[in-house]
Amino acid sequence: MVIIMTGATSGIGAEALKHFVKLPDAKVYVGARGSGRIVPEGTDVLPLDLSSLKSVRSFADNIKRRLGSTKIDVLILNAAIRATDNTQRSEEGFQLTFATNHLAHYLLARLLWPIMAKGGRIVITTSDTHDPAIVPFGPKSLDPQELAYPNENSPKGMRYYAATKLCNLLTARSLSAISSKDKRDILVIAFNPGLTGGTSLMGKQSAFMKGLTTVFIRPLLSVVSIFIPFLFVGRPERAGETLAALVLGKVVPPTDKMYASLVRGKLTFPDPSQLAQNNDVMDLLWKESAAMVNLPEQE
Repeated sequence: MVIIMTGATSGIGAEALKHFVKLPDAKVYVGARGSGRIVPEGTDVLPLDLSSLKSVRSFADNIKRRLGSTKIDVLILNAAIRATDNTQRSEEGFQLTFATNHLAHYLLARLLWPIMAKGGRIVITTSDTHDPAIVPFGPKSLDPQELAYPNENSPKGMRYYAATKLCNLLTARSLSAISSKDKRDILVIAFNPGLTGGTSLMGKQSAFMKGLTTVFIRPLLSVVSIFIPFLFVGRPERAGETLAALVLGKVVPPTDKMYASLVRGKLTFPDPSQLAQNNDVMDLLWKESAAMVNLPEQE
């Protein structure tokens, strides 16, 4: 089994990776920035900077050279960031969070799609923040151009991050539709791990804050989450275990369901937001994204 993964060197991805390397027949390739990444034995770490489309293309070429005629069984697009402000830019000039969370993964999926094995799996990590019915700051509309080049009136902070997670879900829906049309039988899943402690998205915490979170904040939110489920703070071990179970087919979504959501530690399969189910929005994002990464809309 050949597994390609982003976001595997920390947090949820690192926990999921522990399950993959235990498989006797698995070959895992991880894309990551920098060097000296600590990963389990049996993992190949290849250079990948998701803030650079050039680096994404280089990574995809590297994978193709290494695999030769071998196909990819599983593609996991898990990495994500939350830029401190909208002025931060990628190498190509796109807003950094949008470029990293959406455009890079969109491009990587497009480049590796031709060498995906029939009956393979693609899992894209999204978030319940994409849904305004669940999270107050969830996006109620989507303008890809504004996300790529935000202005002073554009969404900021978590509102902006939530919009990129909507993009991940819409991309998953597009890939699933293409798989059905091409009869590739590639199962595409959008996975929401929920609010998870101990990840880079939570930001750097002092020893005091970590202690306060463990002793006071987490227990408090656990009670509050009975009434407001998205405030439940899960553990990366549980989220990583669930991600691995979806990847390995230990848990299979019900027919016609592709959104898997971890809610208070329990895996559910709800419908995504109304906006995420809008085919016109889905097609617009695909079209605009293709132009931004200089690819045709169709292969």
